[in-house]
Amino acid sequence: MHSVLKSALEHAVREEEIPRNVARNVRMGTPRPRRFEPLTAQEARAFLSATHGHRLHALFELALRTGLRKGELLGLRWEDLDLAGGTASIRRTLQRTNSGGLTALPTKTQSSERRIALPTPCVRSLGQHRDRQRQEREAAGSGWKGSGYVFTRPDGSPIEGATLTRHFNTLLRRATLRRIRFHDLRHSAATLLLEQGVELVVIKELLGHAHIGVTATVYAHVRLRLQRDAIDLLGNALRAPATRPDDGDEPPLCAAPVR
Repeated sequence: MHSVLKSALEHAVREEEIPRNVARNVRMGTPRPRRFEPLTAQEARAFLSATHGHRLHALFELALRTGLRKGELLGLRWEDLDLAGGTASIRRTLQRTNSGGLTALPTKTQSSERRIALPTPCVRSLGQHRDRQRQEREAAGSGWKGSGYVFTRPDGSPIEGATLTRHFNTLLRRATLRRIRFHDLRHSAATLLLEQGVELVVIKELLGHAHIGVTATVYAHVRLRLQRDAIDLLGNALRAPATRPDDGDEPPLCAAPVR
């Protein structure tokens, strides 16, 4: 609210409607980062196992393996996918608006419009999902509502975000996992990638963040934990080696110059 007000008053100053921007005098504290509870690697495997057999298995696997937002997943069209090349183009997000109902909107930011590589398991599950959707279209006959979206209801119409959340909560209970938000699948993907040593800039491009500083700030706690692991490794390397008794069979070790 303060940011919007300051921006509006700054515009009024430029238009010479007011002499100064009084919102600049308000001191704001540093906002607390939003807490999230990403899945561990073991929990992520349990969740994926629980999704097998679900008609939206491909969606949940794509969410966990690529970190796509809920609206980006629901806004995917078949024309955006290149299963042969293993890529997906993120061009829109599907959101419910007060005026137009379920509407396809531009991505969150310009950087969010991106092209990502699809993991091999996702290519396979998306191909199976396409076959399932073809069968549903044949079963629906004239009642099929061709929307062009990858993930739809059994009659072809788009899926509501609230409906997807209900399916997600059901799968969490099936996997006997703790309650988390759907958006935490996105955080889980980024956290697991960081823990596997993937470069921060690669994760930034995959998630579609506008600046790498956003990625670094959101996942600062993960980087701190990795720093501790790195420091422990360095400590192990600097620890004095255990002395072995000299049996006289081996020549003494000598230093070698390192360039």
